[in-house]
Amino acid sequence: MSEAELKKEKTKTFYKEWVEPFLIAAVVALFIRQFVVEAFKIPSGSMIPTLTIGDHLLVNKFIYGPRIPFTDTRLFTWKEPKRGDVIVFKYPENEDKNFIKRVVGLPGDKIQIIDGKLFINDQAVQIKPISGPHDKSVEEGPSFGKPMFYEEQLGTVSHIMQYLVDQSGKNDGPWLVPENSVFVMGDNRDNSQDSRFWGFVKENKILGKAFIIYWSWDGPDSWVRWERIGRLIR
Repeated sequence: MSEAELKKEKTKTFYKEWVEPFLIAAVVALFIRQFVVEAFKIPSGSMIPTLTIGDHLLVNKFIYGPRIPFTDTRLFTWKEPKRGDVIVFKYPENEDKNFIKRVVGLPGDKIQIIDGKLFINDQAVQIKPISGPHDKSVEEGPSFGKPMFYEEQLGTVSHIMQYLVDQSGKNDGPWLVPENSVFVMGDNRDNSQDSRFWGFVKENKILGKAFIIYWSWDGPDSWVRWERIGRLIR
């Protein structure tokens, strides 16, 4: 074999052993990120106690149907969002930002707050007071005092939410959810900018459903929150 042929063979071997696997891995990773699963970070406390600042999540992007890259068009609809889902979506007032909230109202629903109680289609949503999670990462600042925790039933989903102040006498709405839209709220009800303030989320702006916390820490000077890692989101 000539020197030129030997050099060509080495180049071919290098491509097959190193470049080709790297390119395949990159394409697979991009495919997964675009259509299947993507990682997100929680920047605010609006979903306390379910999620808190420093939580890193995996979001199922396939569950509602894959989207054509760089568009809001779905190739097909797999499932519709349901009440209680924790979703990541494009913030309606600035689509360069991604928000995460819980689906409370579906198309056609009437949402209203009467004397501090959440009503869906004129039916009070069931809640019951609980002691709350024993997790320092979900505590709010001292300005509000001690949070009041409740177990809330939204459709088939039971989850924990919190109030920071007394709710008696609070009234808001009603809001009528339009077609192809959802009404969302944060689990930290007194400290969440959500549909009560800026309106509805269009279904084609929903990026996916959050399903697990894969990493959590409280900034560079604090310890990893080991107890939160691997926690399923509901």
